[in-house]
Amino acid sequence: MRRFRRAMVAVLALALVAGAIYAIVAVLQRSETLVTERCVAVAGSAAYDLATDQAANASLIAAISVQRGLPPRAASIALATAMQESRLRNINYGDEAGPDSRGLFQQRPSQGWGTEAQVMDPVYASNAFYNGLIKVPGYETMEITQAAQAVQRSAFPRAYAQHEGMARAFASALTGQSESSLDCELRMPDAAGDPAAVVDKLTTAFGAQAATVEGRTVRLDVTGPQAWAIAHWAVANAKSLAITQVDIADRTWNREKRNGWTASVAPSEAFTITVSAPTT
Repeated sequence: MRRFRRAMVAVLALALVAGAIYAIVAVLQRSETLVTERCVAVAGSAAYDLATDQAANASLIAAISVQRGLPPRAASIALATAMQESRLRNINYGDEAGPDSRGLFQQRPSQGWGTEAQVMDPVYASNAFYNGLIKVPGYETMEITQAAQAVQRSAFPRAYAQHEGMARAFASALTGQSESSLDCELRMPDAAGDPAAVVDKLTTAFGAQAATVEGRTVRLDVTGPQAWAIAHWAVANAKSLAITQVDIADRTWNREKRNGWTASVAPSEAFTITVSAPTT
């Protein structure tokens, strides 16, 4: 009888432990499900939200301006334009005013912007917009609406103004003019990241960089505003590239902790982007 009682106690104890583990796992899984994924750029006391796919597109548009050596104002104008035209999404349809409009900037093949395939390519579309913008005399000091309209010839020229705050905040972060000012709240990745894919996407956005892959980490030899432009780009693309941590100088962005940019535990001169490990 005593052995039976001891066995029953042991079984109950195991059941309690298993139940506790199940409850903890369930809570953690539920907390992941409840995360509202978004990206936020801060400018002064104002904060602006974008969905993760919008932020990724914004990061590419801004990165191309950096690659071309354009002033941050160019990125602000481009982001306000793309937000008005497509909500910063690479859509494959137009509207009644422009039925053949396509892509991030709703460029029309019938008006000489390129083929449908070309304007649906975000890299081509961004460069096409900047090619038009730099032909506008004094665009750097124009109101965003005037500069955008000079390129786009929209039927609603004043509409660009409503996106100026968002455009300035994201452009400032994504061109590296403001440090630790862009954060994305994300669920944890469910698959391993590929550091080679990070380098490939980074090269597309910014051009060739001094980058080396060490295990799950991409190490970059970049400083100044371009370093922060790339760091914010990495955060904006963390969802699609399974990036879990970015370390730059004395600051760290950690996807799991979800507390934005914080002081590094062990500050160093290294600039690294780390992707998720394989799941077991």
